[in-house]
Order: sequence, then C-alpha cells, then structure tokens
Amino acid sequence: MSDPYRLILASASPRRLQLLQQIGIEPTALKPADLDETPLKNEQPRALARRLCEAKAKAVYQAYKDDDYLSGCYILAADTVVAVGRRILPKTELAEEANQCLNLLSGRSHKVHTGICLVTPKGKTRTKVVETRVRFKRLSDDIDPYIASGEWRGKAGGYAIQGIAGSFVVNLVGSYSSVVGLPLNETANLLIGEKYPLRLKWLGGVR
Repeated sequence: MSDPYRLILASASPRRLQLLQQIGIEPTALKPADLDETPLKNEQPRALARRLCEAKAKAVYQAYKDDDYLSGCYILAADTVVAVGRRILPKTELAEEANQCLNLLSGRSHKVHTGICLVTPKGKTRTKVVETRVRFKRLSDDIDPYIASGEWRGKAGGYAIQGIAGSFVVNLVGSYSSVVGLPLNETANLLIGEKYPLRLKWLGGVR
C-alpha cells in the first residue's frame, strides 16, 4: 500500500534535504519554486523570510494540486535571510559580493531568519519564522582563503555554517539547523500539529 502521508520539499537545496532525512523524512519529490527573491522596498528581514517561504509553498501547491501523482501531498518550503540590523545580505553569486558580506560580518553579530511554510493536503497553510543570532570572530586573514574555497556560492550572507565557516562562529543563540537551512524542532512541530505521522516514520510504521 502506498504512503498516504507524502511530502514535497519545495527546494533544491541538498542541505534542506539532508536535514529532513535526519528526522526520518524522505520526500516524495523535490520541486523548487522559481521566484523573484528581491526584497520589497523597506521590507524587514523577518517579513522577507516569511513572504518568500509562503510564496514558494503556495506556488508548488498550485502547480501540483491537480497532478495525478503529487496531489494530496504535504508541501514544505523554507527561505533563509541573513541580516545585519535591517540590512539584508544577498545570496552571493559573485566573489565580490561574498567578500563584502564577510567583511561586514567580521567581528560582529548578525541575525539569521529562516521561514518555514507547510501546506497541508487540504490547502491549509502554517508558517513559522525562526530567528538565530550568530557572532563571527574577526576574519581578516580568513576571508581570501574562504573566498577561494567557493563554499560561499549561492549562500545567504556569503557563508555556509556547516562547512569551513563553522570555524568563524564565536557564539550562536538559537537554532543551528535553522542557520543551515531548516529549523528541525519547528519543522517537526508544524508537521505533527497537522497530523503528519512523523514519529511513525521513525518506527517504520508508515510506508
């Protein structure tokens, strides 16, 4: 018998997939939403994370709600925003962008806002934004070698905490998994709250 509790991850991020697998979920499909992620004028970092995760989840729901195979799935989307004060840092694609971000983050605290949105098979939407404060050491001699590593490419704020940049972190208050890309405690709570049998997945009770 097929699993009636299937889930689409609205992301192509290998980090988010690995985090979901860590809590016992193997998504039925990966369906990233191709959206313009440009912040709106005067948009706050937290509001941006919320808006984008909701837009991604709803776009995937609309795209597959009548699909013979994927209709009836739970849909999970996430978006991570790194900010210094009200300044939203980009998801860096150029070395110059990454260099600017790392110089800004050097020796100071910043916030990472990760929004998660769950759409149930009946179209109900649940959203949560998780805020984590991260403090970096002074980077100076670290920036050029880190840029050369290429780990910053496509990462919010120009770094990936699960890689080399983990050595930059002096202090972290909040959720480590949220900084990686998916807050696991909050994701699990959203799923369980909407009748997704997460604990049975751990036991192999639902196939």
